[in-house]
Parts: sequence; C-alpha cells; structure tokens
Amino acid sequence: MSIFSENIRFLRDKTKASQQKVADDISITRGRYATYEDGRSEPPIELLIKLSNHYKVSIDLLVGVDLQKYPLDNMINLPNNRILLPMKVDEAGENKIEIVPQKASMGYLSGYNDPEFVEGLQHLSLPFLRNGKFRAFPADGDSMPPYNDGTYIVGKYLEDKKDLKKGKTYIFITKDGIVYKRYSKQNDSGSFVSSDNSFYEPYEIKWSEVYEIWEFACSINTQELRIENLEYQEIKSMFETLRSEIRSSKNKSEI
Repeated sequence: MSIFSENIRFLRDKTKASQQKVADDISITRGRYATYEDGRSEPPIELLIKLSNHYKVSIDLLVGVDLQKYPLDNMINLPNNRILLPMKVDEAGENKIEIVPQKASMGYLSGYNDPEFVEGLQHLSLPFLRNGKFRAFPADGDSMPPYNDGTYIVGKYLEDKKDLKKGKTYIFITKDGIVYKRYSKQNDSGSFVSSDNSFYEPYEIKWSEVYEIWEFACSINTQELRIENLEYQEIKSMFETLRSEIRSSKNKSEI
C-alpha cells in the first residue's frame, strides 16, 4: 500500500466515518473509493483536491508524509494548501524553536517542507515567545549591522504577505538563500527590501522565488557585542557609502 492509501484509511478511521460516507461526500461510489484505500488505483487530481478539502489536509501531506508518524495535532496549517510545519513543544508545553545552523542553511531550502528534516534540527525554548510558530536563522555578512556572523535571528512565521509592515525586518526564505532585510513596499510581482548598511542597494524579491517569510521576533548573539565593533561598523558603512558615491560620480562623468 502507498503512503496515500494508508493516510486516507487512517484519516477515515480517525473520523469514525464509513467508506460509503466519505464516498458520498466526494461524489463517487464506495467501490471506487475502496480501490484508493486498498492501493489498487490512484485518484485523478480533481479527486485529490476533494479529499484534501474533505480531510482538511494538504495534498503534499496526503501523498508524501506518514500521518501516523507525524500527528496533525502537532502541526499548523500553511496557506495555499502547502505542506504543514511541525509545531513542537517540550515537556513543559513550551514552543520548541528550531535552530537552523549556518552549515545547514542551504539544506533548509530543500528541507523546509520536510518534517523529518525539521525534526532533526536542534531547538530551544523561549517562554516569552508565544502565540505563533518561531524558528531561528543564522545572520550572515555585514548588511544588517549589528547582526553579523555569530548572531541568530528568531523569526515568527508570517502566514500572509499582506501582513508585511513597512520599516519592519523579515527573514525571506527564497530559492537563492536565506536573507534578512528591512521591508519597504510590495506590488503584484514582489517585495522591495533594503539593508541597514547603506552600502548595499535596495532591491526587489520576486514573489515567485519566496518560500517562506518570518517576522523578526528577537535576536540571539553568540559573541559579545562590543562598542568598538559598532563604531567600526558605522565607519565601515560610511566609507562604503563614500566609495559608492565616488563610483557613481565616475560613471556619470564617463557618459
């Protein structure tokens, strides 16, 4: 039997419904529905959609994840019928925050919707972060001072891009990587973001390239933050801005 057939049998047993009841609900015969549970045939896409809506479970989960191993009660829904994010809690009932380490950051792009990958991540609990799904991502580079290598940005999962707020910072998970930027505006094609380091130009992230968005919740520094480091960042930013302006002026003079 396939994962799909095992899943729909499990979900039907969980709801204590008969095969006839489910078949009636999705407008097919009981015999046809039985072939799907027995694994003797596979439903067309239109029936997959009906079963997904009937059981309120994404198609990704129905066909690819063993629901007996990953109970739905420990997961939260994502929009657009995508796979679900595991919602983990510790023994005290606190939300477990998965930590995406630097060495696994690129692997996250292919494993973000894989419950086994997410379950294998280390985690922590922060009692003051509640009412949402949180995850910690590594900061990289010098585009968002004072956050640099050795800092983790804890983000709260954003369910709808319409909830983006101008001037707030967000972690964007895109096909090209994980970026932490300040949001300014959006249109139908994408989101316009910028770095706090003025050396870096603002740019647009295409919606078609966005997998997830996480709103800044807090930061965790794994290195001591020194005043001289902040001053260095300010001086560096100033010189980088000056260098950019000189380069721009030179280009204009050559035109």
